[in-house]
Amino acid sequence: MEKIKTITPHLWYDTEARQAAEFYVSIFPGSKIKRVRRIDGIPSGKVDIVSFELCKQPFMAISAGPMFKFNESVSFMVHCDTQEEIDYYWHNLTGGGEEQPCGWLKDKYGLSWQIVPSEMDRMMETGTAEQVGRVTKAFLQMKKFEIDTLRKAFALS
Repeated sequence: MEKIKTITPHLWYDTEARQAAEFYVSIFPGSKIKRVRRIDGIPSGKVDIVSFELCKQPFMAISAGPMFKFNESVSFMVHCDTQEEIDYYWHNLTGGGEEQPCGWLKDKYGLSWQIVPSEMDRMMETGTAEQVGRVTKAFLQMKKFEIDTLRKAFALS
């Protein structure tokens, strides 16, 4: 069996695949639209298929009608090293969307994202039961994560 080179998320939109890809590319530095292809004469009418990259991760998007909608069962995690990064991605991705608890948000296209501090993985994996409990209690009260609050909860003795 040949080694798989990559796995590409494929996102289904009603009519806005191109606009969504342009939106995401405008937010994530170093990202780009690779190709837009329009297919005519299929049952759902005209379809745009968009190939793009976010942070070197390939994505595909299709405008193929209203049959399927996004839900929270799939989300994309953005690991941020600083509060400034968290604030930037949170602000830009929630524009026209909605804030949700525990670092989650829905963008204006209904796609779910998690904007999380990179160090939170370390806290949750290496912390004592008490530390993990305090961090969990702190983040359950947040929408957008605040790194300093999580650090304080982790450091308490």
